[in-house]
Amino acid sequence: MMRAYPTRFAVGALLLYGVFIVLPSILGIGYAFTDWNSYSNDLHWVGLDNFSQILTSGPMYLRYILNTVIFSIATIILKTAVALGLALLLTQGVRRLSYVYRAVIFLPAVLPILVISLIFKSVLNPATGLLNESLRTVGLGALAQHWLTDVSIALWSVIGVDTWRGVGYIMVILIAGILAIPNDYYEAAAIDGATPWQSFRFITLPLLRPVLAVTTVLNLLYGLRVFDIVYVLTNGGPGYATSTVYTTVFDSFGLGQWGVATALSSVFVVVGLALSFLVVRLMRPSEVD
Repeated sequence: MMRAYPTRFAVGALLLYGVFIVLPSILGIGYAFTDWNSYSNDLHWVGLDNFSQILTSGPMYLRYILNTVIFSIATIILKTAVALGLALLLTQGVRRLSYVYRAVIFLPAVLPILVISLIFKSVLNPATGLLNESLRTVGLGALAQHWLTDVSIALWSVIGVDTWRGVGYIMVILIAGILAIPNDYYEAAAIDGATPWQSFRFITLPLLRPVLAVTTVLNLLYGLRVFDIVYVLTNGGPGYATSTVYTTVFDSFGLGQWGVATALSSVFVVVGLALSFLVVRLMRPSEVD
């Protein structure tokens, strides 16, 4: 009787999760194999035609996929590297007011993405934006760019904004991981004459692997389904320079191509789950005999 007691509290949450998450996901995968659209009330089984259309409809879908992959890889690397550096600085370097610095750096992670995107859309305005105006003021006007309207740098500008927004969240997770490492290891290493770099390489980094696996999976899943920050900053433009898979899914739904949009979304759900499993397997700490 007592063993079943905690389960009763989980039933409601599991029921809601099943009805609003699991069931729509299963139905969505089913609709991906039909000609579901806004032009007809009839629904017909088309097999793999929607998936074939995605792969054979020219270079545009490949461009969307490539943009998504570039965004995912770049944000994973940048967020992890910057967050790890900040985490080390605020746990082993800066002592005074470190909690204030943590709060300030974490703040963008709790702000609405819509608000952040609108602010940076103004900041990166090529004519009146704060960034270009600041560069011109200090005599670096040659570095002023059309940050969100130049095809060659628009995607990287979006990546930069997203990195600024999300690095605090990853930093907090890494700080928790660093603080969980027993200080005895560092004391023993110091007695043996280890340098700070050696302590980081042979103590901090190996013991952070499970935490890094979690942050990598979180960044990966977010990157593969990124939509809102791209939609507000550039709406996929200029042209299709910043279009991602889920901005394309949104556009396809708007055009009434519901079956194709669901197929594309289903493919990336499976890809995201598979890659997450692979990351966890690869970054799992090796057992010491």
